[in-house]
Amino acid sequence: MGRDILVDGYNVLKRGASFQALGVAHLPAARQALITQLASRYRHTPYQVIVVFDGDGVYEQVSHERRVRVIYSRRGETADSVIARLAAEARSAGREVELYSDDGEVQQAVSRQGGGVRTTGHLTTELNAAPRDVARRFRHRQAMQRRYGLDPSYDPDDEEFSRSPGGKRKKGSHRRR
Repeated sequence: MGRDILVDGYNVLKRGASFQALGVAHLPAARQALITQLASRYRHTPYQVIVVFDGDGVYEQVSHERRVRVIYSRRGETADSVIARLAAEARSAGREVELYSDDGEVQQAVSRQGGGVRTTGHLTTELNAAPRDVARRFRHRQAMQRRYGLDPSYDPDDEEFSRSPGGKRKKGSHRRR
């Protein structure tokens, strides 16, 4: 079973601090930043990522940028109604749906279709999180430091070696930082 990640584009841009910094004057840059972050976050997953924005064209505009499907609704149709339609289509095709939005109406529409609903805060946290392998290595190092009482400032490259009379290397004292 596949999974569709649906993102309420302008809702995320309005609520995310990193996107608010770009401001309304740089809306195209903010949209591109969101698409870039989504592509980076989901690039190694089998999920279909769809970000939907309110548009004003005669027809719905669809493009693909680095495995992210970008949809602009047509004039007179909201991004929320496009998201509700996409959720219904995905569920009827047997795919799971996960929505990122703070908009109550679109959350209810997706929930009625059996989809999962998460806030824009959850998405921002995921987009800003360290890659899973880096986070796993960090947690492992912390656990080993706690378990074995390792000194995180210790660097084995700071070890001083001296030669013993027999020519073998002998560990000397090491410097601490």
